[in-house]
Amino acid sequence: MKFLNLSLAALLGLALAACNSNSTPETAKAPGAAPATAATSTPPGPATGKKRLLFFGNSLTAGYGVEPEQAFAGLIGQKIDSLQLPYEVINAGLSGETTAGGRSRVGWILKQPVDVFVLELGGNDGLRGLPLSATRENLQGIIDTVRRRSPGAQIVLAGMQIPPNMGQAYAKDFKALYQEMATKNHLVLIPFLLEGVGGDRTLNQADGIHPTPAGHRIVARTVWAVLQPLLR
Repeated sequence: MKFLNLSLAALLGLALAACNSNSTPETAKAPGAAPATAATSTPPGPATGKKRLLFFGNSLTAGYGVEPEQAFAGLIGQKIDSLQLPYEVINAGLSGETTAGGRSRVGWILKQPVDVFVLELGGNDGLRGLPLSATRENLQGIIDTVRRRSPGAQIVLAGMQIPPNMGQAYAKDFKALYQEMATKNHLVLIPFLLEGVGGDRTLNQADGIHPTPAGHRIVARTVWAVLQPLLR
């Protein structure tokens, strides 16, 4: 297994492009949250002959506040390594990313085809109270791009929930959006990425948003339960 983080310079450049298209970091509505930063490492190298599992998301995927190997994507990579499964894991998480920003950079990310694409975006849209119609349209645009660039890829959608700061109706509709998108597009759904972690102060950093290493271990188990059947 080869675990890769996409290059800092490239992702920061894309983050700036996303900001120019009205993408705003999650700090806009979430005091204490991470500034827009990318996971650091080297760009993907030559083809290894292994299948490619790509995590595409925001600071939760990027592992804000923890070491790369402590974040859930890194833990999944370690699990794949221990089982000697023929996959390389790529972390394309970018802190502060919205669905609009993700839509603007997904084509660049998919210059090489992938076999499994885990889509974890929307949380920052919800924290900012963005129109669900825009979130829905952007997620659909990302899904369409994946299917165009990697027709055989299995897409996994990570569901998210938000506190009722923007109103109970908005929070309810936000949660339902993920099931709607999964059903419409025949995606594999992780019902709630932060199941057992969200809202638990002991499993989150001081900002109350980003999991601690212990929290990431729980998230990794949630994700693995969905991924394992696909990877085998």
